[in-house]
Amino acid sequence: MSRARADEEEYWHSSKFRAFTFDDEDDELSQLKESKRAVNSLRDIVDDDDDDLERVSWSGEPVGSISWSIKETASSSTSSLEGRDSSLQKGSSSYAAFPKQVSSYSLSSLFKGRNKLPSFQCLSDALSDTGVKNYAPDLRRPKAEYKDYSSDWSPKDTVRRMQRGKVCSLERFRSLQDKLVLLDEAVAGHDGNVITAVLIFLKRTLRREILFRELEVRQVALCHLIHFLKETGEQKLLLDLLRFLDRTEEVALSQYREHLNIQDVEKRREFLKGCIGLPFSAEDTSHIQDHYTLLERQIIIEANDRHLETAGQSEIFRKYPRKASILNMPLVTTLFYSCFYHYTEAEGTFSSPTNLKKTFKIPDKQYVLTALAARAKLRAWDDVDALFTTKNWLGYTKKKAPIGFHRVVEILQRNNAPVQVLQEYVRLVEDVETRLNLATKYKCHDVVIETCRDLKDRIQLTAYKCKVERGSAEEEKINSVLNN
Repeated sequence: MSRARADEEEYWHSSKFRAFTFDDEDDELSQLKESKRAVNSLRDIVDDDDDDLERVSWSGEPVGSISWSIKETASSSTSSLEGRDSSLQKGSSSYAAFPKQVSSYSLSSLFKGRNKLPSFQCLSDALSDTGVKNYAPDLRRPKAEYKDYSSDWSPKDTVRRMQRGKVCSLERFRSLQDKLVLLDEAVAGHDGNVITAVLIFLKRTLRREILFRELEVRQVALCHLIHFLKETGEQKLLLDLLRFLDRTEEVALSQYREHLNIQDVEKRREFLKGCIGLPFSAEDTSHIQDHYTLLERQIIIEANDRHLETAGQSEIFRKYPRKASILNMPLVTTLFYSCFYHYTEAEGTFSSPTNLKKTFKIPDKQYVLTALAARAKLRAWDDVDALFTTKNWLGYTKKKAPIGFHRVVEILQRNNAPVQVLQEYVRLVEDVETRLNLATKYKCHDVVIETCRDLKDRIQLTAYKCKVERGSAEEEKINSVLNN
């Protein structure tokens, strides 16, 4: 008996942990060992290897059984209702007791995906159960993050934040005065993106009449809005704004731009015909009239040439098939097309180059440049010669070019004109230095020799002798000039 009592006393006074003394080792290794032993002891508690052992609740039934879970759920809901009523009745008490719920889940079952209750299929179903209360704290954003969405920013601060790319809500500016102050601050900031963003907000929240009236005295913002409407294609709002500002010419030009969106040629022609009566300026009215006339001519030429090309009745269309349609082409392109395919036609036909020049009042320089490029491309050198040959009142012929013969030589050389043709037009260049440079550049030997002879430049002619072939006619001609 005494031995049993001694064992009991030894049991109660014994401990796995040593008492603290100043003589203990205070090194980090001993602390690490103690921490490891403590963690291992906790792992033994949490570990689910002892699932085979029955855990008994206060009711005497095994924890985790179906009957135990039903009773626990019913008792927890009843106790929670009773506790809530009692806490309401004890309004003066500051210790409103919350009924402690007994969880039917172990840590190991949650981490290993095992459910003790068959009614819950997964962890989300268990957590979403209405009978289970969640007392976890609500994790919200830090209050500092809510400054971006604060409604206390002034118009000036809002504009500054928008310039830095911060998110700012403009909905707080409800009154007209606040919106106008915001617009003025945006204009003062000289940031086009911010001005456009504020204008979009005002366009959405203000009536058109009020917006137009306020923008009329704010020209910078007005220009931004007009440009924005043109870019986004809001044609109706743009026309309303221009009419309000009494800009009739801009209204007409905006309506005229709509022809670019019309693909059908006949509909475009009718649209241009209707644009002639719009309130354009005198100069613009003539341009609209020419545009309509040109498109009308192009429709006629295109129909006729397509028929000739399909039937194979024209030699030039067989030799040089058309690469594109003439419809909706500029006036210069139409003139080049006419000089290429219809150069010899009479002036009375719509496709005649002379008719086009007379109808649309094409300047002589533009006409000569275009006709020269077209005929040189066809290597029609007789037509090129006739283009620059004129007769005086005495019947004498003379070559004259309104564009300068140095440009004629460049165009002929780009179209691979023969040397004989090039030399003929290089001789017509009036400036001696320019003539000599062109002759040297394009290897017009006769022109170089004649120019050096006229200048009596023996040194330059001797140097040029090295550039011609040995024994050629050019070398003999140079020797003849040097010996004379």
